[in-house]
Amino acid sequence: MKSFLARFFLMLGNIVIGLAVLGPAGMLGELANGLGVGIHDAGLLVTYGAVVLCIGSPVMAWLTTRMDRRILLVGTLVVVAAAEGASALAPSYGVVLALRLAMLAVAAIYTPQAAATVGLIVPEAQRPSAIAFVFLGWSLAVAGGLPLITFLATHFGWRAGFGALGVAAAVIALLVFVTLPGGLTGKPLSLASFATIARNKRLVTILTVTMLQISGQITVFVYLGPLLRRLIGADDLGVESFFGFYGVAALVGNVIATGVVGALGTELTLALFLVSTTLGLAVWTAGVGVFAAAVVGIFFWGLGFAAINSMQQARLAETVPDLASASIALNTSLVYVGQAVGSGIGGVLFAQGAFTAMGYVGIGFLLASCGLIAVTWQRERPLTAVP
Repeated sequence: MKSFLARFFLMLGNIVIGLAVLGPAGMLGELANGLGVGIHDAGLLVTYGAVVLCIGSPVMAWLTTRMDRRILLVGTLVVVAAAEGASALAPSYGVVLALRLAMLAVAAIYTPQAAATVGLIVPEAQRPSAIAFVFLGWSLAVAGGLPLITFLATHFGWRAGFGALGVAAAVIALLVFVTLPGGLTGKPLSLASFATIARNKRLVTILTVTMLQISGQITVFVYLGPLLRRLIGADDLGVESFFGFYGVAALVGNVIATGVVGALGTELTLALFLVSTTLGLAVWTAGVGVFAAAVVGIFFWGLGFAAINSMQQARLAETVPDLASASIALNTSLVYVGQAVGSGIGGVLFAQGAFTAMGYVGIGFLLASCGLIAVTWQRERPLTAVP
């Protein structure tokens, strides 16, 4: 029972981390108005944060490799709680940005280490499902957390959004401390592990797919709220509903992917959901400003959001199991690289009013990732295609 509670609270911690990373995307307008900056500047809270995260994830994984996992994970959540609480009281944009960057430098370690830690407290046969359960936190952050953050920001102000996250992080830190055993340490992670990954073409290809597809999605996603308001005239409730719809689609997609991956395999399952996301963004872009196109596009786009990441984690673990810890840490880092690239490009285009171009750029990144999967697939097919 205590093992299950530890897994559950680690997953809740991932919800908080997901919202700490993506939360500003749900309240860009409120942040811009409240801090006296433009939408583009508010979006830079995501861009600059992602830059810190992409550097911090592998560096922190290496620096903390021998730390007690309970101390590491609880400490990370405490830092998030303090930074979010302080952000709720921040007097200016510069202070919010500084607090966010400091927080994310530490928060970068949580997701990969929570996944690695849960593998230490369950039997080997349960590890894949337990790790997938922890990663479910990111899906739930999008499905329920972002609409809630948007609701709080639109009805009570952006400070309420940060404050609620701070309280949630503090409570979950306490629950993780109570339920997670002490004395857990992972397998030491050496710099040589990262060098080995860099020489493995298949791992490099998988990691590049992560960066490209995240770049494509984030180019539009970070600015989805302001785009919905400008292009289809959505009000506060409409924006909240679209975020919720997107999140529910992401949750449904992840459940479907988990159910079919055993029969279809990770490669085909990944390809199907990547095509769904590409199709969804294409419908959004082709019908820009049309309500029906926004609904259909966001549904198919959302279906792939969490499923793609889950399949990417599985591909990395399958390819070289001994390097799974290092490769998943790098994958997390490249998620953040993609967030930095996508939000940066999206911000520039948004500031210029090039709303349709944002979609086309996103589609370009997604098609490039599809191409890489096809190349990888062709390399493997001769093993089974010879009659």
